[in-house]
Amino acid sequence: MDAVTTADPTLPLSPYREIGRAEWARLAAGLDQPLSETEVVELRGLGDRLSLDEVREVYLPLSRLLSLYATSTKQLGAATSSFLQEDDTTTPFVVGVAGSVAVGKSTIARLLRELMSRWPGTPRVELVTTDGFLYPNAELERRGLMERKGFPESYDRRSLLSFLTEVKSGAPEVRAPFYSHMRYDIVPDAHVVVRRPDVVIVEGLNVLQPPPVPNDVAVSDLFDFSVFVDADSSHIEKWYVDRFLALRKGAFSNPSSYFNVFAHLTDEEAVTTALGYWNDINMPNLIENVMPTRHRASLVLNKGADHNVESVLLRKL
Repeated sequence: MDAVTTADPTLPLSPYREIGRAEWARLAAGLDQPLSETEVVELRGLGDRLSLDEVREVYLPLSRLLSLYATSTKQLGAATSSFLQEDDTTTPFVVGVAGSVAVGKSTIARLLRELMSRWPGTPRVELVTTDGFLYPNAELERRGLMERKGFPESYDRRSLLSFLTEVKSGAPEVRAPFYSHMRYDIVPDAHVVVRRPDVVIVEGLNVLQPPPVPNDVAVSDLFDFSVFVDADSSHIEKWYVDRFLALRKGAFSNPSSYFNVFAHLTDEEAVTTALGYWNDINMPNLIENVMPTRHRASLVLNKGADHNVESVLLRKL
């Protein structure tokens, strides 16, 4: 009689496959690196240490996996339409990218947009950030929420749901509000326009939040795949402070910047100010709202102190 193998009862059960960096990097074998070093530098956010090796070993396999999911979803949609004897009405594949402030999720979202757009089958990829769905500063002031900007209640969740519902319904053109980081506010009458692309990437702090009330629709219910960018909070705190110091010498020095008042701080004053924002706003938001959504992601990227991904968790199908 053949031996019967059973799962080791001492190992904790998990809905995820845990894949180490070396094992994940091997998945890049045979894949061409489509980006130049100059392009990688242009995509890199302030404080990120994105390298060609990191792109090749981590994000190239991830983009390929996403393109496979997108292609398979499109094929399933076409097969379903055929079964129903109707025209193919397959809609864009929507990817959510979540994680803390300063964890590098914006860089990853921009990078995935570039990589996925170069795969056959997903040539048109659009990126939308949830910053555009923050309430305008005047409304946040009216509601007493300026000190909680970035918390779930500071977003116009209904507008974000409406936008994604239109995208997933196959609307020919959908508009999202435009947010200026320089002005730290929504720009009136400015929009990001999405015209039925193959893939829409939605990046933001709270995109994996459950609905605020039972039986309501969650934003993530409209995602086909989601990525959570994870790291130890002590690492993120350091990245946040480093980024604040870099911005003080760069964007904050622009007289038009909302944060121009910080441009002339000394190093010590800048560190104290950044830690104040981190401890009073961003760390509580991370603990209360962002980290609890990690388990809702399809895939988790675990970063080390140097910003490099050390392991990947991929939800089992």
